[in-house]
Amino acid sequence: MTSTETSRETVPHGVGDSAPRPDGVLKVTGEFAYSSDLWMDDMVWGVTLRSPHPRARIRGIDVSEALKVPGVHAVLTHEDVPGDKFYGLEHHDQPVLAIDQVRYQGEPVALVAADHPETARRARDRIRVDYEVAEPLTDARRAALDPSYPKVHQSGNVVRHQPIRVGDVERAKELAEVVVRGEYEVGMQDQAFLGPESGLAVPAEDGGVDLYIATQWLHVDQDQIAPCLGLPADKVRLTLAGVGGAFGAREDLSMQIHACMLALRTGRPVKIVYGREESFFGHVHRHPATLRYEHGATRDGRLVYVEAEIILDGGAYASTTSAVTGNAASLGIGPYEVPNVRIDAYGVYTNNPPCGAMRGFGAVQACFAYESQMDRLAAACGLDPVEVRIRNAIGEGSRLATGQVVDMPAPLTELLERVRAFPPPPPADTSDLRNLPGGVSNTTHGEGVRRGVGYGIGIKNICYSEGFDDYSTARVRLEVVGGEPAVLVHTAAAEVGQGLVTLQAQIARTELGVTQVTVAPADTNVGSAGSSSASRQSYMTGGAVKTACEAVRERVLKLAEERLGIPAAGAVLRDGRIVAADGGTLASLADVLDGEAVEETREFHHRRTTPLDPLTGQGNSHVQFAFCVHRAVVDVDVELGLVKVVELAAVQDVGKILNPVALEGQIHGGTAQGLGLALMEEIQVEGGRIRNPSFTDYLIPTILDMPPMRMQILEHADPHSPYGLRGAGEPPTLSSTPAVVAAVRDATGLPLSRVPVRPEHITMPRSTGPA
Repeated sequence: MTSTETSRETVPHGVGDSAPRPDGVLKVTGEFAYSSDLWMDDMVWGVTLRSPHPRARIRGIDVSEALKVPGVHAVLTHEDVPGDKFYGLEHHDQPVLAIDQVRYQGEPVALVAADHPETARRARDRIRVDYEVAEPLTDARRAALDPSYPKVHQSGNVVRHQPIRVGDVERAKELAEVVVRGEYEVGMQDQAFLGPESGLAVPAEDGGVDLYIATQWLHVDQDQIAPCLGLPADKVRLTLAGVGGAFGAREDLSMQIHACMLALRTGRPVKIVYGREESFFGHVHRHPATLRYEHGATRDGRLVYVEAEIILDGGAYASTTSAVTGNAASLGIGPYEVPNVRIDAYGVYTNNPPCGAMRGFGAVQACFAYESQMDRLAAACGLDPVEVRIRNAIGEGSRLATGQVVDMPAPLTELLERVRAFPPPPPADTSDLRNLPGGVSNTTHGEGVRRGVGYGIGIKNICYSEGFDDYSTARVRLEVVGGEPAVLVHTAAAEVGQGLVTLQAQIARTELGVTQVTVAPADTNVGSAGSSSASRQSYMTGGAVKTACEAVRERVLKLAEERLGIPAAGAVLRDGRIVAADGGTLASLADVLDGEAVEETREFHHRRTTPLDPLTGQGNSHVQFAFCVHRAVVDVDVELGLVKVVELAAVQDVGKILNPVALEGQIHGGTAQGLGLALMEEIQVEGGRIRNPSFTDYLIPTILDMPPMRMQILEHADPHSPYGLRGAGEPPTLSSTPAVVAAVRDATGLPLSRVPVRPEHITMPRSTGPA
């Protein structure tokens, strides 16, 4: 038995327990302080003037009338940006405020600070911008493939083209006995977090600024903000404020630089809070995609080749389009062994809304297409849809299309067999309208309702990829206070609702054998923890906290040996004591530390990855792979196009369960977002303009839309990760979407190649678009 296992047995709420969340009660009672609740007595309010046009030249900006409004403290344009005028996550292509042109509807043009938000809005409405409006460039496929298409940026329209080349596809086409083709479309999904963008910037006496902000990555925000303010990084200090959801959209900056500019100009704290409509314009969305696939196989359903074209619409600015394209390409054939592959993935600029990170990050779009293709292949070969997947599934030791060998458990066959073994739900009780499509709206009593079953599985990379030196930093302090051992954990990791604060405390309790653990507020006074994205924080910050705790334990045992002559070999920390391997107490921590504190700071780095080859797509580009499989059961009113998801079943391998309740919540949440993409969630963009920027018209699943879920969670430990864990937050979003759509296809017999599936796609199948 290891020391970690010994500690875990005796420490409540350690690793493996459903430790309660310290923010849980506050959130459900409405007492939790979110970033939008920030307040200072002398603060003023900031608002943003945004472009109404997707594409236009700016011939002039007149702020004179806005400055005349009583209570206005500042009106700023691009001329007032004190430092660099451009920023961006991967490419510095986005202006802080529009300079000579706007490239999307909602692009920030000017800022106003006033003593009341309504005053600021009135002043904003008096700003006059002389636009020369142009036709927006919105055709992503032409942007990718047509050299004559006008350029959104002078550098060209293609942010990244990533090919994947394996074997000889042309030769394989001659050998394939069954060929299935499909064209697929994925609509633009919004992260739809409930807490809109907000923050408070406070000017400091040293000429710097303190920013309290809801974000996903404090240090990368700091790296972008400081140059635009013309300040060194140490004068731009960020503290994480309460985050009301993120799902990728808070990786990019929104109002951070704007609030800081206004604070430094006015000398007053400045608060900015977006309304819901502005939030739809103020953050990136999931990349809409068009995908063309061709699968060739033998008659018994074994894949011979896959050919694919993937086009991702990145909108006006790059954001994470390059990385999203890399993910879509490298994971573009799914978790299947295919000897011959030809993929071309493109991420492009258009005058559509900017797109970037959202849960699943490029893998979601590809998964819908390749899983739809696997269903078509199963039908063409006369096979069960689960069987065709089992016959082609990768396993440990398999080589992916990028050439990377899967050197960790990949139990796809077990996942598929387990989900298939779940008993089917009973037939709908038609005496209760809530059990039928349309529910209590009384649209049907069972006439025209058909049941369908569908499956989906996906492969998702965990942590950052392609040579990025991904790391996290943790500072851990152990001392005895009032006779009791107490631990302080300090990281810059953003708690965005996933339960990371809880997990850090669990790890400290487990490693140091203590009960009292405090997790300090996340800020930039400690080294970077990276982003709360890519399902990476349990792996990376969990690894950093574990490593720092191990360093603290080692120092304590060394002090015990030096000061008291206690042999450290085999000893552990437990309940404020140093305990021998046989369970006997050797000394108390109070005696060993003698009033001192032991503090250690450690960085945790994962194993190295390499970029994808720009011509062949070969490379060990990913750290870890995660898998989830879903079965969906739906009832469809084929006359009205209404769908009720009756049940979702999920089986997921997580390597090691760290917190069972939190993990189940992640699987439920990821599944809900996948269901939303399948049936209802879409930002509808027409001519570069968002038509539905509200929760009235942008629909997300509610408790009435989410069905009962069956779950099984497997623990096949990854030998390369802390505790053997496997990132768990994103995989359910991949596989739930194709499973739900497959079930609707099964019920209707329609090809349904676009998500979200709308009622008219079912009742008027000729209008479904790509088939």
